[in-house]
Amino acid sequence: MALSDRELRLLAEMEQALSADDPALVSTLSGARRRGPAAAIGVAALIVGIATLFAGLIAQVTIVGVIGFIFALIGVIILANAIAAAASKGAREGSFAKRPRGKGFGKGFTQGFEDRWDQRNNG
Repeated sequence: MALSDRELRLLAEMEQALSADDPALVSTLSGARRRGPAAAIGVAALIVGIATLFAGLIAQVTIVGVIGFIFALIGVIILANAIAAAASKGAREGSFAKRPRGKGFGKGFTQGFEDRWDQRNNG
């Protein structure tokens, strides 16, 4: 069930009032403080891991290469989690009033395509 224009407007006003009254609460609830350092740590671990991996290859010491690979893998995992968290934050930050409301929206991704396909073929 979609919200009416009045409800969307009231919701947007409440969001703006909350962000104006307590920006620390908004940043805490959105988790914005954790994401920046996590991405930096992920990139640093990836770079250190790749450097250690190449050092192990050059020195022909297998254990150093394995340790480098593990560091690089941990860096990639941390970086992927930070990117996924930032993407989900971007999806959550969008106000309800800003989302498009038209034919095909509010349904599943493929359902909108199927509806338009049916309209072209049947109408």
